[in-house]
Amino acid sequence: MSRIGKNPVPIPEKVKVTVDGTTVAVEGPKGTLSKTFNPAVSISVEEGTVKVTPSQETRFANAMYGTARAIIANMVHGVTQGYVRDLEIHGVGFRAAVKGTVLDLSLGYSHPIQFPIPEGITVTVAENTKIKVEGTDKQVVGAVASSIRRFYPPEPYKGKGVRYAGERIRRKEGKTVA
Repeated sequence: MSRIGKNPVPIPEKVKVTVDGTTVAVEGPKGTLSKTFNPAVSISVEEGTVKVTPSQETRFANAMYGTARAIIANMVHGVTQGYVRDLEIHGVGFRAAVKGTVLDLSLGYSHPIQFPIPEGITVTVAENTKIKVEGTDKQVVGAVASSIRRFYPPEPYKGKGVRYAGERIRRKEGKTVA
């Protein structure tokens, strides 16, 4: 049995949660999120909380109701406070700029990289090297930050590349002449 799934999700004052079968819609000050869950779980709103229970006595249902509860808690957090992922660009001449709905990255390649910013995500660039990805959906914010990092992952010899803020890169010693 899931220990996480047993805990109800509290609903803050400014948040409205509606359940239609296995579809949960969460509306708050930062926006609206909706997700459809597996029928192996049953979701109900009771006394200012969302309760998730397995609808069957199977191993899969027990696994899914903890997952569903965590996703609903993340949805409530997203529409109240939102999610932020910070990235840093290290390297001589490496920079980023936002041009409309496109993130323009110069990462040492022969061409600039044009990354289209998905809807519901806000990308801001400070000092040409600090990128902030903000949004209400935790999964989408993480996926966008990961996609940006994937263009030039940090390399271990000089430490150049796009990295998460606070990420430590294990450096390697280069070749030496013997």
